[in-house]
Amino acid sequence: MRLAEIIELRPVPAAGLLATLTRRCPLSCAHCSTSSGPRGEDTPADALRRFVGGFTPGDRPEVLMLTGGEPLLRPALVDGLAGLAASAGTRTSVLSGMFFATDGKVPARIMRALRHIDHFSASIDVFHEREVPRAAAFRAVHRIMESGIEVSFHAVGRSADDPYLTDITASIRAEFRDRAAVLVNHVRPAGRAASWATARQVPPEGTGQRPAPCAMAAWPVVAFDGTVTACCNQRVVDARPVPDHLRLGHIAVDDWQAIRRRCQDSPVLRTIRTAGAGSCADCRSLARRPAELDAAERAGSRPAAGAMDTLGARLQRDAGAAALLRRYGSGPYAPLVLLGGPGDEETSP
Repeated sequence: MRLAEIIELRPVPAAGLLATLTRRCPLSCAHCSTSSGPRGEDTPADALRRFVGGFTPGDRPEVLMLTGGEPLLRPALVDGLAGLAASAGTRTSVLSGMFFATDGKVPARIMRALRHIDHFSASIDVFHEREVPRAAAFRAVHRIMESGIEVSFHAVGRSADDPYLTDITASIRAEFRDRAAVLVNHVRPAGRAASWATARQVPPEGTGQRPAPCAMAAWPVVAFDGTVTACCNQRVVDARPVPDHLRLGHIAVDDWQAIRRRCQDSPVLRTIRTAGAGSCADCRSLARRPAELDAAERAGSRPAAGAMDTLGARLQRDAGAAALLRRYGSGPYAPLVLLGGPGDEETSP
């Protein structure tokens, strides 16, 4: 499964499920949005297995994305979840910080964990490279690619003009001969980066900037304690209580079918996906503005709201992965998501 296929599904309600497996990570990257480290919560394994085991061929997400922390600290769980997902027809992707690859090798336990995986993405940036050398990470990714798994890189820089991004993307393209896609993003002021990273500038009031449809309210997200949110924003994933309009349930008591229905049918989420709710902060605080929350509820309950939600998702999907990443990733590098397989679009940033 190519990275572009995954990204194209991102605006489609309940087309994917993001599951965090642990907040633990042996690395200590200065920009970690989850503030992961050697100690941290493990998402309940039995509840995760029960939840993913509830997928059926007729009612399942297209994609299961496993992340953390470092999901491959729980290799048996990765293997088990991916196997359960595959039996229902769901494809699985894993995002790893490559902690295991300091010598360029892939341990047998990691290769076993990846046997049902359809896509493997490696995080690489100036912070990861201090702990896992670039050459070693590349050698390990080559080994994973040779096993038949589609691979990609998730590169992060301080801004679009960060020289590191120019260097790392050129290095990946040369090393893998454009057979590995690259998703490029910027450091966000969250987690350990909250004290030093700079947020994107928001246009001032009166500039005519309107709220934009939010594709990030489309996929359910399993947080570290098993709570399921409608948003992958780290402040939502970590907040307790989760704002009611962004809480979909809990994997200990709800099954996929219930979570999917709530994601797809919530009037407020429909409004957020089709019309937006302002900034992420505006969306998170919607419950503290009852009049606006009621307006969103009414708008998303109109007879045509479901059709508009479906149409909006289809238009964004048809626009392609690069178009979505021009909004949510690093715009100049968005075309690199199209690497990794045949395609007619230009991929040079």
